[in-house]
Amino acid sequence: MFERHRKARRHRKGAAWRFVSLSLICSLLAVFSARSSLAGSAVVPADLQAELLSKLATYDRNFPARAGSTVSVLIVTKAGNARSSLTAAVMKSELAKLERIGGLPHRESLVTFESAGALAKRCRADGAAIVYLTPGLEDHVPEIQKALTGVNVLSVSAAPESVSAGIVLGFELVSGRPRILLNLAQAKRQNVNFRADVLKLMKVYR
Repeated sequence: MFERHRKARRHRKGAAWRFVSLSLICSLLAVFSARSSLAGSAVVPADLQAELLSKLATYDRNFPARAGSTVSVLIVTKAGNARSSLTAAVMKSELAKLERIGGLPHRESLVTFESAGALAKRCRADGAAIVYLTPGLEDHVPEIQKALTGVNVLSVSAAPESVSAGIVLGFELVSGRPRILLNLAQAKRQNVNFRADVLKLMKVYR
């Protein structure tokens, strides 16, 4: 009886947290839409990407089991690419400002891309819950998609075109409005399972 009540309380707490997160996601999208329309911004900035990622993780049913006690985030860079290095540094800084990702404490590591196979091996070895690809890796997406198939990890790209090519999650601006992108087929291959209520806020590639 006690165990049943404890599970019920945990379920209610989780549902309440997801409701708050969904409201915050909607607010973030709306606030940035107004801000970007005035600023003429061309890309979704790292601070918004970090905030959205931290809230979206709560809607992945498999995230808590994948992350364990601490969320491991791998930020992948392209050697010799200045934009990649800058994006990685900024994203790491923005994520570090967040107390939690998906309701859990977290740590970030910078990884230089060597090969898709090496990246998949690193994800498994580190128990990575999230792998974030910086600009400059777009040509490697097909091989990364294949290598991460069967790996329990949420892949995210700074380049929106990488989502349709096989990365699970990304962000883009359309007429100054931020939009969340999801490759649903690849999400299933990587054991990522977003709830239906948040799918309504996404452009979904099936």
